[in-house]
Amino acid sequence: MSTDPATTPPPAPRTGTGGGSSRLLAAVAVGLAAVALAGTAVLWQRLARTQEELARRTTDAQAELAAARVLADQAQAAVADLQARLGVAEVKLSEVSLQRTQLEELMLSVSRSRDDALVQDLEAALRLAIQQSQLTGSVQPVVTALQGAQQRIERAAQPRLNPVQRAIARDLERIRAASLVDVPALVTRLDELARAVDEWPLRSGPPLDEPIRPAGTPESAEEPSPAPTAGEGGAATDSAWVRARVSVQRWIEAGWARLQVATRDLVRLRRIDQPEAVLLAPEQAYFLRENVRLMLLNARLGLLARQFDSARADVRTVERHLRRYFETDAPRMRQALDTLTALQRELRQETLPRPDETLAALSAAAGGR
Repeated sequence: MSTDPATTPPPAPRTGTGGGSSRLLAAVAVGLAAVALAGTAVLWQRLARTQEELARRTTDAQAELAAARVLADQAQAAVADLQARLGVAEVKLSEVSLQRTQLEELMLSVSRSRDDALVQDLEAALRLAIQQSQLTGSVQPVVTALQGAQQRIERAAQPRLNPVQRAIARDLERIRAASLVDVPALVTRLDELARAVDEWPLRSGPPLDEPIRPAGTPESAEEPSPAPTAGEGGAATDSAWVRARVSVQRWIEAGWARLQVATRDLVRLRRIDQPEAVLLAPEQAYFLRENVRLMLLNARLGLLARQFDSARADVRTVERHLRRYFETDAPRMRQALDTLTALQRELRQETLPRPDETLAALSAAAGGR
């Protein structure tokens, strides 16, 4: 059977020693309560100070936040102002850049127009020099034009024309190293041959290298001795016979010399391999010489016109005529034949060197590449 605690009577207090311990416990409890109350008061004071500090810091933070908001607003306004100014500055900068670009293009166009005029002038001068070189058969006009172009480019001091300057240097070196026909010297030799045609001996006549003496003229004439004078006396009379004999002997020798000269001019023995050369009439000999002279002049014209094949053919024809109709054993003919042989050897077809590299560089500079 269970008992209800509410109806159970409290235990009876103990008397005696038990009363003292209860008072002690009560005192201890009171002391503890007082200590707890003091601690609570201290904690309450600290809490109050903490709350005050928090309130103060909150107030300061709110004030700082308000100031920060003001500064932020000012910063935003300054940023907006700076953005507006930056936009204006960018617009002005773009305008300045556009003006600078236009100015640079204008300066470049002016510079290019000047360079283009220089390039066109150099190209025209060089092409004219090439034509002159082809007409004269000499590379000196081309060399002079290249040197003048090089000096003008150096004075212009344009980096765009540096490739042209290098090309000119290479062309000058190549043209100067080329071996060409000395046209003026060959023309001079042909002129000398044409002037000497009349002096060449023909097979049909006496050699012109031997002097022709009229008939009846002795090779060496001796002066007659002077006649004795009357003052010499009897000695002259004694030696008259001796002088007469000597005079007769001299006249006989002179007559014999005249006879030898006459007979030598009448008869001449020579070996003729080509009989038609001996049967050449005097008027035909004249036309033969003129024909040879005309062929030499034609070879000269062909040489000046850079027609080396035609000039060599004319020289070969002249040599064939000389070997057929003229006396080749004469010293003048041997010299003329040697000259004709040398002319045939030196008349070779050679193309004049052209400054193609310089022309290509000028074309590239004119095109702006």
